[in-house]
Amino acid sequence: QVHLAESGGGLVQAGGSLRLSCESSYVTFSEYAVGWFRQGPGKDREFLATISPSGRTYYADSVKGRFTISRANRKNTAFLQMSGLKSEDMGVYYCAAVAVDSENAYYYTAQEYQAWGQGTQVTVSS
Repeated sequence: QVHLAESGGGLVQAGGSLRLSCESSYVTFSEYAVGWFRQGPGKDREFLATISPSGRTYYADSVKGRFTISRANRKNTAFLQMSGLKSEDMGVYYCAAVAVDSENAYYYTAQEYQAWGQGTQVTVSS
């Protein structure tokens, strides 16, 4: 079982930046695709970004150009660098992981993911 733990959330002013981390306890983290999702107040969980084991990435249009997903397989950690934050970016941010057969595979639907973290809160003040 993959255990994931997010960190790095907090309060930031509109236009500011935050870097979220997702640490995995699984020793073969490099065989997992990772995704970041967000759930805003009164909203459904939405996809933000995903990264394959090889580093191939895909983003939701809402965050493209502002958010960057990356990973450090040796540290069993993935990251979400967020800049140009807006009030609509506020919510609980979750990382998720799924074992994949191909180093270039990733997923952008929540149903594909096997393991989820507990989430970290991001608050954007205007």
